[in-house]
Amino acid sequence: MAQEKISKLIGLFADKIEESDAILITAGAGMGVDSGLPDFRGVEGFWRAYPIAKKLGLRFEELANPYWFEKDPHLAWAFYGHRLNLYRKTQPHRGFKILLNLPYPKFVFTSNVDGQFQKAGFHPGKIVEIHGSIHYLQCTLPCREEIWENREEIEIDMENFRALNLPKCKFCGRVARPNILMFGDWNFVEVRVNRQLLNFEKWLAEMEGKKITIIEIGAGKAVPTIRRLGEKLRRQMGATLIRINPREPEGGDIPIPLGALSALEFLEMELKKRGVIE
Repeated sequence: MAQEKISKLIGLFADKIEESDAILITAGAGMGVDSGLPDFRGVEGFWRAYPIAKKLGLRFEELANPYWFEKDPHLAWAFYGHRLNLYRKTQPHRGFKILLNLPYPKFVFTSNVDGQFQKAGFHPGKIVEIHGSIHYLQCTLPCREEIWENREEIEIDMENFRALNLPKCKFCGRVARPNILMFGDWNFVEVRVNRQLLNFEKWLAEMEGKKITIIEIGAGKAVPTIRRLGEKLRRQMGATLIRINPREPEGGDIPIPLGALSALEFLEMELKKRGVIE
């Protein structure tokens, strides 16, 4: 019965894709799980990925805080440097290509800071990274409203979880930090995100009156930025919301209780049967 239900939901998903004029892909941390990336779900999930945080008694929202770049930058950069190295090595799973190959105008709106959509081939001008990107740096102060590409190689003493080198601001020489919106963060430099949001607003204006399908993937309730965006656009533009989430699929017009890769591979098979894609 469960398989019958999934088949029916995938069929409805494919129906909506076929009817679409455009697709908005919205993604949270669950999008990267099938690539091998942690989603930090719950404190135990975070501590499994970073045992040192358990030893220190720090939750994700406590460690992912600009406070540490002032108090203990070697700890802060051990955490972000490890993530930077992980994201650089990680290859996007097949689901990214499935989305990329859908023959419709597309835009991506994600809370992920890993740069996986760009690595998969999505046009940089059609992506909003609302929480910033680990692949860019800014001054911790900041001394000016500017960012620059992160080309740093961070060496980490994993036994003691300490960064052995610290990136510096290229303007003032202070410690630099990732251009990521952290918890309790009043110093995030928004220039890049604001440019992306302008592109997004322009795209939405061009799509006015058209049928938009929102494919939301791996966006949980704990940090609801992505879920709220989809629900808002459903109300404002009459978009259809497909919510792909193995644990929290409720609330979508079509709730699909699967992980990203499974759901997208089922969609691909269905669209191939219909001749929508080759």
